[in-house]
Amino acid sequence: MPPDFDSPLMPHGGYENLRSYAVAEVVYDATVVFCDRFIEKTSRTHDQMVQAARSGVRNISEGSGAAATSKKMEMKLTNVARASLSDELSKDYKSFLMQRGLRVWPKNSKMCLAMRERLKHEIFPGLPAAPKGKVVLTGLAGLADFVAKADPELAGNAAVRREPGVLPSQTSDSKSKP
Repeated sequence: MPPDFDSPLMPHGGYENLRSYAVAEVVYDATVVFCDRFIEKTSRTHDQMVQAARSGVRNISEGSGAAATSKKMEMKLTNVARASLSDELSKDYKSFLMQRGLRVWPKNSKMCLAMRERLKHEIFPGLPAAPKGKVVLTGLAGLADFVAKADPELAGNAAVRREPGVLPSQTSDSKSKP
């Protein structure tokens, strides 16, 4: 829809088209799967991780709506989303891995870079079929399914070392289709 120049409201909405929103939704779905698989459902950690992921998604959409009347509120909610996903949730995944004696992949390790490359794409192009009994990350769209099948170290690192640069820095980012 073209902008309404007669409206007293600033441009807003369209968060569904943001790459950061798409990634936040996938991370939320994958976090629910991860927590249900590996963390006791009655534990406070389970609740905190799921709520941090949910907060990331909701604050992106709320920030986009708030842009109609206040850029300051938009940025505040965007920063809350970033804090929820980057700070709280990532640290929870790292803690999960470390407390269980599992590796946290260095951000420039071969495994981490390969994981990030796959997560840049909705579906990673040219992947051969997975060998029987082996779980393969097919791309961003397959993250929750991967987490549902992978061992805890792979699942945790897939979530904590997800695609860099897609957390909200502003709500006007555009959804890329690499």
